[in-house]
Amino acid sequence: MHSQCRLCTDFWIRIFLGSSNHTWPPIMTIDTTTASYWLNWRFLLCAIWILAAMVVSVLIIWKYEESRSQRRENGKRKGVLYKDDVWKTCYKAIHPNWLLAYRLIAFALLLSLLVADVVLHGIRILYFYTQWTFTLVTVYFGLNLLARIFTVHPWLSPISQGSVLIVSNGLNSHGEPHDREAADPWALAFQIIFQMTAGAVVLTDCVFWLLIYPFLTDRNYRLHFLAVCMHSVNAIFLLGDVFQNCLRFPFFRIAYFVLWTCVFVIFQWILHIFVSLRWPYPFLDLSSRYAPLWYFAVGILCLPCYGIFEILMKIKKCWLSRLFHNPIEIEGGAERSSSSTSQEAQSASQKARSSNEGLEESNKP
Repeated sequence: MHSQCRLCTDFWIRIFLGSSNHTWPPIMTIDTTTASYWLNWRFLLCAIWILAAMVVSVLIIWKYEESRSQRRENGKRKGVLYKDDVWKTCYKAIHPNWLLAYRLIAFALLLSLLVADVVLHGIRILYFYTQWTFTLVTVYFGLNLLARIFTVHPWLSPISQGSVLIVSNGLNSHGEPHDREAADPWALAFQIIFQMTAGAVVLTDCVFWLLIYPFLTDRNYRLHFLAVCMHSVNAIFLLGDVFQNCLRFPFFRIAYFVLWTCVFVIFQWILHIFVSLRWPYPFLDLSSRYAPLWYFAVGILCLPCYGIFEILMKIKKCWLSRLFHNPIEIEGGAERSSSSTSQEAQSASQKARSSNEGLEESNKP
């Protein structure tokens, strides 16, 4: 009965994955469905790394996402997102329509490449982290286009001027308009996916170009067009979006990127428990005595991979501040020109004083 269940499970999973051959397959050294493959100190240490990373990530998300409206970082609300941050550009001279057109082109090309990859290699190609990440980047660009279908274009409103939305004459204690609409779950999901893709794209491309291609591929292996595109085009389009959009980049959302990577590893574990397959990447193979070190090293690599985009966001902010002298909004309006902010604050205080004087005059006998 047990052998029949094994054969049935193996049959359906192999139908889903297709042939297990790939352009850089590691050598199959041991049956991954045996108990001895999993019941050992190597898997125990790797499981501890993965579970610890997931627990810490969940705690970080719970701490900052649940209380982000009360948290402060350098006088700003940490992680706060407004609804108009999703479609605005980082400089008011760039109309949001240009960003929308860019995302439309990116989505069309990325989806075409992904479909071509699946048609050429079969649905089994989704077995790899590269395709997981590429799909996530495609979803990121497609999600914005889908949001435009079901929502009204904010920049068509008469209160919109370029990418600066004037919604209130008064400012709150953070130097932001009182009436800016907070992000809905749709916009928040867009922000989270943006930050997940940032780390995942860098991790995927760095591992491929710096480790897999020079050291782990067969001597006769030759790069083909789709392989190059899968490990470069997504990063190029994402970088272009980064230097145009107005999204924030709080570092605590690295937790989502870590969870994304851990889910992929757990998916591979569950799959290999039931079916003896080649590992998509040699460093995931638990039969090596160095497996815990490999897992730990890849986990540590997530920090600089995510940090690269953090640095790019700071470079963008510094570059825009020095290049342009007009009032700009960077990271969703978190930074405004000091002159603009002071003028609006003075205007609000003058209106408040005139209102108080009017009340005093009306109360006189």
